[in-house]
Amino acid sequence: MYWIALQPLPEPALAEGANPLCEGDHTPGEGGSPALVDVLSALGWWALQFTPKVARLEDALLLEVSASERLWGGRQALIRHIFESNKPPATVQYAQGATSLIAFSRLQTDPLGATSPDDLPLATLVAARPHLPTLVRMGCSHWGQLRALPRGGVARRFGAPLLEALDRAYGHRPDLYPWLVVPEVFEATLELGAQVETAPALLFGARRLLGSLQVWLQLRHSGVLALELGWTMDARRDTATQGQLVVRTAEPTGDMSHLQRLLGEHLARVTLPAPVSYLRLRTLETQKLRGESTSLLSDEQRRGDSLHQLLERLSARLGPQQVLQMQACADHRPELMQRWQPASSASHLIAACAGGTGARGQNYPKNPENLMASALYPTWLLAVPLPLAVQHNRPQYQGPLSLLAGPQRLEAGWWGGGDGALRDYFLAHSERMGLLWIYRERLMGPGRAGVQAGGQAEGETERDPARWTEAESQWYLHGLFA
Repeated sequence: MYWIALQPLPEPALAEGANPLCEGDHTPGEGGSPALVDVLSALGWWALQFTPKVARLEDALLLEVSASERLWGGRQALIRHIFESNKPPATVQYAQGATSLIAFSRLQTDPLGATSPDDLPLATLVAARPHLPTLVRMGCSHWGQLRALPRGGVARRFGAPLLEALDRAYGHRPDLYPWLVVPEVFEATLELGAQVETAPALLFGARRLLGSLQVWLQLRHSGVLALELGWTMDARRDTATQGQLVVRTAEPTGDMSHLQRLLGEHLARVTLPAPVSYLRLRTLETQKLRGESTSLLSDEQRRGDSLHQLLERLSARLGPQQVLQMQACADHRPELMQRWQPASSASHLIAACAGGTGARGQNYPKNPENLMASALYPTWLLAVPLPLAVQHNRPQYQGPLSLLAGPQRLEAGWWGGGDGALRDYFLAHSERMGLLWIYRERLMGPGRAGVQAGGQAEGETERDPARWTEAESQWYLHGLFA
């Protein structure tokens, strides 16, 4: 058995030279990691990546690493990895020992030393603290002095728990602790130092909550898709006492800077009816992150924000109805082939266009044939088709139009019971407007609705397709090419 004891230090302790072994960029607000809400919990989650046996004792953490040393290449390699390669999320001091209580005692007295167990102060033994005044008067101030007393007399005067703790300290009894586990859902609360009256000012406290969330996500190898920032307001006001804000992302992310910007954009649009005293952050939806290989070539390194991050920030700043994305629909009619909706699922649009996998595991195969087929569709589609005049059987739009390609026949919509579409589309050229997308309606006149529905109008004989002349047709302008 071999134990490591960790204890987080306040930032001013570094100036006093407590144990500068693990000096990382953890100063809050100066470009490093944000200050954590619950440092000990975050430190415990971080320690679980080295060993599953992590326990909490007062304001310290105890790690049993004997079973994990081989995985890291030995004890010294594990120590270097913990404190150099993968620095803890807070500034810590540490001590080592053959038992958990030896490591815990050395942590309080001589972290960098190797004090013998017999010479450790009795005040560092938690079970001896209630009896410390009596023991000191008896001349017992160290572990070895207490151990030298008759066990029967110690048990009768101070109770069996003191002897059991002493046996555990020397390794004669096993150490039994409730091991730390990572919660399935992240939830943390922060009491603000002063009441906050404006919503944007809540971002400072939310940054500390995001720091703890980052540690939790890293340990679970997950990204967040939806989280809730809630606040508790002054109950003395005649207003609501609770408020919350839900932030969703198109892809699972562990980028706290992006989440912080999203929270800032949303909070800028919130008005607080009363001052806020408490903040809470809770994850609503998370997803495992896929592994990603890095490239040695600098031109393949991604820089800046991705497309879905940009869309999310714009939606938060301008409103979801101001940033829209297209969603394809199963309809051949051009005006119904897509609908526009808020860009809250930008990853679906990106993956569908480029091929790949969406945020929730959907596969979008790359289909060059579909992309080529859609190349004939116009850049700009009119909301309402514009009727065109016809002279000498030629459609007119600021002059006569020349038909370049077509017809592309379309028969759709009759199965829905509504207005169907029976059209012949053409690519036309105008001397003034350039390329246009026009169509000619088919089967005009009485009985059109019945034929469009897939049948024949009542009282009408079947029409010969040879009699569908251009004189019966009505032409429309439906799209423009940029």
